[in-house]
Amino acid sequence: MRGIVEVRFHGRGGQGVVTASRLLAEAALLEGKKVQSFPAFGAEREGAPIKAFTRISEAPIYIRSQIYTPNIVVVLDPTVIRSERVTEGLKDDGWLIVNTIKDPEVLKEELDAKAKIATVNATSIALELLGAPRVNTPILGTLVKSTRLVKLDSVISIIKSTFKGKVADMNIKAVERAYQETKIKGV
Repeated sequence: MRGIVEVRFHGRGGQGVVTASRLLAEAALLEGKKVQSFPAFGAEREGAPIKAFTRISEAPIYIRSQIYTPNIVVVLDPTVIRSERVTEGLKDDGWLIVNTIKDPEVLKEELDAKAKIATVNATSIALELLGAPRVNTPILGTLVKSTRLVKLDSVISIIKSTFKGKVADMNIKAVERAYQETKIKGV
């Protein structure tokens, strides 16, 4: 990893956007990297669009602003693509990770994106394994598979320490299944 890698998460309240950002940061921290993780929202209600941010670096991070030119954009709810400019500032050599039933090729064309794209039906995985549309852990499986930003084992370890019992087990299964079902375009 060279420099700071900046990740911007887009989703809706209640989907685990802030938790996904924090879990990614904790996985990187476990690997000895420097991290920041923080949300951007006001007095939002469940279902309102929100953002969260993660920075990962080998060196200390002194920036204290939102992320405007991310290396990676993660979209937990595909409907925010219509209401938010999720690709704004995304670096051409970056990654767009999206929870959608669409193939990456279709999304790339629809968004006229230069970045590489990875997709997964995280909603289906979450509903089946977790019983709720909390897509934060499945989307991390796709992020890991496509970007290799952190190791899958690090994410699994953090999930084990964050959640307990069956909840941890099912979230680990969700991460692993999304990792396997990820579709990638542009590599």
